[in-house]
Amino acid sequence: MNVSLYQAAAALDANIQWQQMIAENVAAGSVPAFKKNEISFHSIEAGLLGSGSDTIAMQQSHSLLPAPTISTNFARGALQGSGSSSDLALDGPGYFAVKLPDGNIYYTRDGEFGVTNDGEIRNKDGYELVAESGQPIVVNPRNKDNIAVSTAGVVSEGLEIKGQLSLFEFEDQTTLTRVGNGYFLPPQGVEPVPAVDTTVAQGHLESSNTTPSTEMSTLMLALRHYEANQKVIQITDERMGKTIQELASTT
Repeated sequence: MNVSLYQAAAALDANIQWQQMIAENVAAGSVPAFKKNEISFHSIEAGLLGSGSDTIAMQQSHSLLPAPTISTNFARGALQGSGSSSDLALDGPGYFAVKLPDGNIYYTRDGEFGVTNDGEIRNKDGYELVAESGQPIVVNPRNKDNIAVSTAGVVSEGLEIKGQLSLFEFEDQTTLTRVGNGYFLPPQGVEPVPAVDTTVAQGHLESSNTTPSTEMSTLMLALRHYEANQKVIQITDERMGKTIQELASTT
């Protein structure tokens, strides 16, 4: 068996995943607080060759194939003024909690919020911003400009306190699973803790931690890797064809 063909094919498959990852990063680059995907490569042992009784042959004929691992880069983006008092950014490792209609809780750093006609604070997808009371924070929808959010997450309207935002932190962010652009879930059995090293910046949004220029340069590198492995397959195919022709001419 020509192992180089399998290795090059595995590398091509990894490169396709790499390019798909870059495309997702570019598409979500304008999403506030988006955390980009990153890829790393490692090797896995291919199936052993040889018969089951030929132990020595099996030990000497193993090979390694490239395999990718995609992970999330949780580096924080820069805080930028948005001009909207309903937008919130987090300075620190914390997360907002939003409640879906089915009751599930997602965690996000995307603070692009707004006030509904009923006065509830919700995010751009219509999910409720979770408060410490467990009930929606309700404000006067006709008085949006008079709503203030302190650095500790206390929401007030004029002199009246309307509620306290629930802010959470995780001991190890890398264990979080992405469930959509900007949303994360902790693994089973892992609970977040109340944020202690995080403050709220009203009128700001956290930018994505990736840029189109960075992703385009990475894409060029991925394309060069893809072309190199294509060349390996082409050269191996030509060599095998030549060998077959030479063997045929000797018979």
